[in-house]
Amino acid sequence: MEDSQVHIIADVQRHSSVGLPRPSGGLFGFDISSMSGVLGTEAYRQYFDHPTEYRQGGITASMPVGSLLGALSSSFIADRFSRKVSLQIACIFWIIGATFQCAANGVALLCVGRIVAGYCVGICSAIVPVYQSEIAPKEIRGRVVSLQQWAITWGILIQYFIQYGAAEGTDGGPTDPEQSTAAFRIPWGVQMVPGVILFLGLFFCPYSPRWLASKDRWEEAMKVLVHVHGKGNPDDPKVLAQYQEIEEALRFEREQAVTSFKALVAPRMFKRVLLGMSLQAWSQLCGMNIMMYYIVYIMQGAGLGNPLLTASVQYIINVALTLPAIIFLDKWGRRKPLIIGSFFMMTWLFISGALQQAYGEPNTDETRTTENSDVTWIVYEQRPVSIAIVSCSYLFVATFATTWGPVSWTYPAEIFPSKVRAKAVSLATATNWFFNTVLAFAVPPLLWNINYNMYYIFATFNALACIHMFLLAPETKGFTLEEMDDVFNSGIPAWRTHVKTSRLDELAVEIEAAKGKGVEPAVGNGEYVPGEKTVQTTTGSHEDNTRAV
Repeated sequence: MEDSQVHIIADVQRHSSVGLPRPSGGLFGFDISSMSGVLGTEAYRQYFDHPTEYRQGGITASMPVGSLLGALSSSFIADRFSRKVSLQIACIFWIIGATFQCAANGVALLCVGRIVAGYCVGICSAIVPVYQSEIAPKEIRGRVVSLQQWAITWGILIQYFIQYGAAEGTDGGPTDPEQSTAAFRIPWGVQMVPGVILFLGLFFCPYSPRWLASKDRWEEAMKVLVHVHGKGNPDDPKVLAQYQEIEEALRFEREQAVTSFKALVAPRMFKRVLLGMSLQAWSQLCGMNIMMYYIVYIMQGAGLGNPLLTASVQYIINVALTLPAIIFLDKWGRRKPLIIGSFFMMTWLFISGALQQAYGEPNTDETRTTENSDVTWIVYEQRPVSIAIVSCSYLFVATFATTWGPVSWTYPAEIFPSKVRAKAVSLATATNWFFNTVLAFAVPPLLWNINYNMYYIFATFNALACIHMFLLAPETKGFTLEEMDDVFNSGIPAWRTHVKTSRLDELAVEIEAAKGKGVEPAVGNGEYVPGEKTVQTTTGSHEDNTRAV
C-alpha cells in the first residue's frame, strides 16, 4: 500500500473516532430535552389529559429507567461484541423508541417508547467514554472524551429549538387549546435522525485496540494504534510504547485473574468504583438535569416573560461554555474543575432559593395565568428579583458547562484497568441514570410542594460534592490508562496529587534511543530483540519488566 493511502486511512480512522461523540451525544441531548419544550404546550396538555405532577414525573422518568437498564447491560454487550458494535445495536433501539414516541396515542405507548429509546442512551452513555478513552492519546484524552458532553449540549439545544419552533408554528401557538399534536410529534420524530447517522458512521470507526488485544487480535490492535496514534507509521516510538504498555497491562490482569464483577470489589479497586459511582451521582444531585428537564417550570416560577423563550437562553449558554472547557480540560486537569464547579453551583442555588423565599408567594387565582399555571409558588410582578433568579439559573448552567459537564464523563472512563473498564463504567453510568430517574420523578412534586426549599437541598448536595472531591479525587491528567494503578495505589492523599511525566513518554524515549543504536523492537509479542543492554521499566503495581535493548 502506498504511503498516501496509508495516511488517508489513518486520517479517516483518527477523525472518525474523534467525531464519534457528536451523534451519540446528540442522542443523549435529545433525550434530556425531549420533554422540556413540550411541557408548556396546550397540545401536550390536552392530548395527555393534563398529567398531574406524579404522572408527569413518571412520563419524564421513563426514559432514564430505560437508560439505567441500558447502562447495566452495556458492559456485557461491549465486552462480548466490541465497543463499536454495541453502539450500533443501541442505535437500533433508539430508532424503534423514537418511532413509538412519535406515534404515541396515550401515556402508555409514550412511556414504552421512552424506555426503549432510553435503553440506547444508557448503552451509549456508558460505552462512548470508554471507547474514546481507549483510543485517544493521553495528551488529548480529556478533550476527546469531553466532546461527548459538548455533543450532548448541542443535542439539548437543537431538540429544544425544534420543540420551540413546532410549538410556536403549529396552529394558534402553545397557548391555543386547539393546537395540533404536531407540536410534539414533530420533535419526537426528528429524534430518529442522529440515530441513523451514528449507526452508519460507526462503519468507518476503528475497533478499540484494547478490546482487540483482550481478544488476542494483536495484529489488528497494532494496525489501529498505527493509524490512530502513528499517522500510518508502524515504527513510531509512541505506537510501540503504547502497544507494549497494553500488552504488559493485559498480561498482568490475566495473571491476577481480573475477569469478572468480583474484581470490582477487591479492596483497592472498590475504592475506585465508589469514586466513579459517586462522581456520577453528584453530577445528577448537583441539580443540572432539573434545569434541563423542567426549566419551563422554573422560568414560570421566576415570573419573567415567555417561559419557552427565556428557557432557550440557558441552552445556548450550555453549548457555548462547554467548548472552552473541552479545549482547556487537558491543561486544567480534573480536580480543580470538580471542586470549583461544586462551590459555585452551590452558591447560585442558595441565592436563587433565598430570593424566591424572600420575594415569592403562593400562585393563587389572582396571580395564575396561562403561562404560569403549572407552578404553585411564583415571584409576581417584581422584575428585578425575577431577573436575578433567572440570572442565577444561567450562571449555574455556565458553571456546570465549564466544570462538571465534561469532567463527569471523562474521569470515570479513565480511572479503571482495561479488563474491568466496561464493567466499572457501566456501574458508574448506571448510578447516573438511577439518580436521573429518581430526580425526574421527584422534582415535579418537590416544585409543587416545597417550592424554594428544593434549591436549598441541591445546594447542600453541591457542598457535599465539593468536600468529597477535595478529599478523595486524585488528579489523573497526563497519565495513560495503564498508569492509573500508580495514581490510585501510591498512598498519596488526593489533595497532594499532581501531574507527573507519564511513563509512556519515558518508554517512547527508551525505544527511540534503542532504534538509534540500530536495535528494532519485535512487534507482535511486546518484547525487544535481545541485545547487550537491559533497561528496567515498571508500571506501578505491575511487576518489574526487564527489557533488552
